[in-house]
Parts: sequence; C-alpha cells; structure tokens
Amino acid sequence: QVQLVESGGGLVQAGGSLRLSCAASRSPFSIKTTGWYRQAPGKQRELVATITNGGTANYADSVKGRFTISRENAKNTVYLQMNSLKPEDTAVYYCNAQLFIGADYWGQGTQVTVSS
Repeated sequence: QVQLVESGGGLVQAGGSLRLSCAASRSPFSIKTTGWYRQAPGKQRELVATITNGGTANYADSVKGRFTISRENAKNTVYLQMNSLKPEDTAVYYCNAQLFIGADYWGQGTQVTVSS
C-alpha cells in the first residue's frame, strides 16, 4: 500500500509558475515510476510527466520546455515545476506511483487554475 499526498496547487496568472509536490508513504526505491497526470473538466485524464526510479524523465509534448519533473529520494517526494503556465494547463493534477511489483496508486489530486 502506498499513500500519495499532493500539494502546491493554486491560482496563478498566465505566465506564472507553480511547484507541485507528491509525497509518498514508502521508500522511492520500491516505486518503478512516478508520474503526474491531469484532468480538465469534460476531458479525459492525460499524462503530463513521468520519472523512473533511475531518474529518466518523460514529458507530454504540450508541456515540454515548460515543466520539469524531479525527485528527492531522501524525502520520498517527486516535484513538478511548472513555468510559463497557460490557461489550458488548468486542471486537477494527480500523482501516480507504479511499483515494481505491478501495483498502481493515485493521490487525491490538487487543483491548478491559470487565469488569462
């Protein structure tokens, strides 16, 4: 079992920045991949960025060059630094953890709202 707690969401003007945090309840070395996903009203949940246990990052085309995913193993935490935010980035952002044993866990989500 893994509990994931997201924080850092909020309201920001277009062009601004936010940093999301995802704190996991267990060692990051049991987690194969941690990812950030988002879901806007009326749309399907979509991948934003992932980072593997080895530190390899992957990004959706829509956020490349603006968002950076990183991890701090000592704090069991993964971050999503979001710069140059756009109104279309408005969504609930969810943290996901996939364990090496195949289990899959989600956080409760954090709202990000970007005003124009």
